[in-house]
Amino acid sequence: MENRRRIIINSENLEARVALINGECLEEYQVERKNKANIVGAIFIGKVVNIQKALQAVFVDIGTEKNAFMHFEDMLPATFDDINISKRDQKRIKLDDIPVLFPVGSILFVQVVKDSIGTKGPRVTTNITIPGRFLVFLPFSNHIGISKKITEQKERERLKKILFKFPIPEGVGLICRTVAEDRKASFLKNEFSMLLEKWNAVERTKKESSRPRKVYEEPSLIEKSLRDFFTEEIEEVVIDDKQNYDYIKSFTEKILGKKIADRIILHKKAEPIFEYYRIEEKISKIFERTVSLPSGGYICIDETEALIAIDVNTGSARGGAGRNSDVIFNTNMEATDEIARQLRLRNIGGLVVIDFIDMDSYADNEQVLRRMRKLLRNDKARANVLPISQFGLMQMTRQRDQQSLLDRVYDPCPYCKGTGKVKSPLSISVEIQRQLKELLRRKSYDKNLSVRVIMNPTVLARLKNEDERFLRELEDKYGKDLSFRADPMLHIEEFKVMDTVTGEDFFK
Repeated sequence: MENRRRIIINSENLEARVALINGECLEEYQVERKNKANIVGAIFIGKVVNIQKALQAVFVDIGTEKNAFMHFEDMLPATFDDINISKRDQKRIKLDDIPVLFPVGSILFVQVVKDSIGTKGPRVTTNITIPGRFLVFLPFSNHIGISKKITEQKERERLKKILFKFPIPEGVGLICRTVAEDRKASFLKNEFSMLLEKWNAVERTKKESSRPRKVYEEPSLIEKSLRDFFTEEIEEVVIDDKQNYDYIKSFTEKILGKKIADRIILHKKAEPIFEYYRIEEKISKIFERTVSLPSGGYICIDETEALIAIDVNTGSARGGAGRNSDVIFNTNMEATDEIARQLRLRNIGGLVVIDFIDMDSYADNEQVLRRMRKLLRNDKARANVLPISQFGLMQMTRQRDQQSLLDRVYDPCPYCKGTGKVKSPLSISVEIQRQLKELLRRKSYDKNLSVRVIMNPTVLARLKNEDERFLRELEDKYGKDLSFRADPMLHIEEFKVMDTVTGEDFFK
């Protein structure tokens, strides 16, 4: 397939999927389950229900199953907005003042910055932002800013003049996003009016009732993807749902103009859209533990409760006439590119530890570090990367605001409980023999006792071959009749010890 950047959208009743592809390479992949709301970015009316001074944090009832968690430092903007404090006094406010300014029972607006993960409730802040295509609306800030990625001074001045002409209310700020570069003033003005109306609607809900509840939510995955990814570099947006196609085409034409909207195409072919663009095969690889590198090396990715562990290996990589150090360096550089991509695709974060292949050269270590930091600058999730240690380990933190893709798509195995392992046939054979020995001792008085053991065929094969002698010894010792049957419907770790006559399970 030719080297073109496309956004491919698959919209179904229960799920929406968005893929950003560059030729054959899958660069971004996101899934939204329509029966499970994603509350990251949503704004709630919250009520302070508990203050933990030792943690410098509060717990906030936002009307969800779990109370939200908020650090004192994330409440400072609210002190300026909800309490009548002069500018001079604002500078004197300290974190220790928060419990006095916001005692239990206080009502305030909060925004979710991190979804519930495991047993933890969502994390919230009063630093509320409402992002649009060109602008970010800041209801509790006076800051007017231009994206640092817009470097041309003349363009920065043009955008500032446009923003300062807007009827911005007192105490409200705006940030001009990178995609606003070279855009008409009318585009920015229309979006400002839309964002201001959204915030006015949020404030009206608080006047109606102060009970904890959601008062604003982020747009759907499809809308957010177009907002964040639909740049000048994107040649096509292809979607397979007519209703969504009509909506986003009309919306895009209003915001970006007809020329940009004409890049949105409806997929009409019989073949499913992700099959047609060969995305399904790429998605399946996201969940594999091992990822191959171009030169023959590979990386292994393991998600644990505490951290993400990534191991880099040379595999079949060969340097030809080159030095071994060259092979190691090239493999590590390839791994750096792939790791940065996999972090985005899998949406994994928290603490990440990467075990690079040891490099003797300080310059090589620095080059790998610079490469990683450069790649992560374009990542929407904030990341902090430390230099490679003397043990060849690179440590980083990557912002984690919601479940990883693995946790969103898969449930833990009810048998292995996430370990990825099950007991061996030998282990199950030992357990069966142990239970039989106990039963035969306990029922030694019963002359009519007849026992049947039902198990997985793999375990039965073990019993009838390697362990048959031990079972015959049990029969001879206790003088009882033992029989064994296979049931392919039983899990390899399951077995039943039954009374042949009554069908009773002796161990239930």
